Amino acid sequence: MYVPTHFKVDDPAALKSFIEENAFATLVTHFEGSPFASHLPVLLESGEPTRLLAHMARANPQWRHFRNGEDVLLIFHGPHAYISPFWYEAREAVPTWNYAAVHAYGHAKIIEDPLRAREIVERLTRFYEGGRAAELFARWSPPFLERMLKGIVAFEIDVTHLEGKFKLGQNRSPADIASVISALAESKIDTDHALGDFMKRQGLTGSP
Repeated sequence: MYVPTHFKVDDPAALKSFIEENAFATLVTHFEGSPFASHLPVLLESGEPTRLLAHMARANPQWRHFRNGEDVLLIFHGPHAYISPFWYEAREAVPTWNYAAVHAYGHAKIIEDPLRAREIVERLTRFYEGGRAAELFARWSPPFLERMLKGIVAFEIDVTHLEGKFKLGQNRSPADIASVISALAESKIDTDHALGDFMKRQGLTGSP
């Protein structure tokens, strides 16, 4: 990923926090000369080394790509929005797009142990269902759970490198940054609001 210095984020804690908040990722592999991508919810495992947990349908051929030993790439997308040059004080400016993304590179390993695979499924469910997870688990009969687990492939990715790019107009003047945040707040598009909030969380408030 092309990352100019003023957009680079290399704080591991910030990158991991971003992954947890934007856990629906694009998994990219390379097989027989062509790229292949899937879109999956991913769980960041606490502790070191940095490890990501996920599963996919067994009918998806991508899990077979893990056996070639090549690196895989997971792309995590954060808030993003079109930025109009009319929002800048400077008269000579061009349209752009502000966004945040984190790339995770690593090695994928298929989980062969059915108990470990079930654990990953249950942990992902708890992450998204929260307090309702126990009720959902109670609905799953043993035969149903067995059929479900046979239909998926669980895997883990040991991350070798994290790369972050938060392109939020850090290279603009404080007045321009303040104007952009104001315009995003006034927008009728929810994703614009999310980007403006994210910019403020990164300390980009613009002029006083």
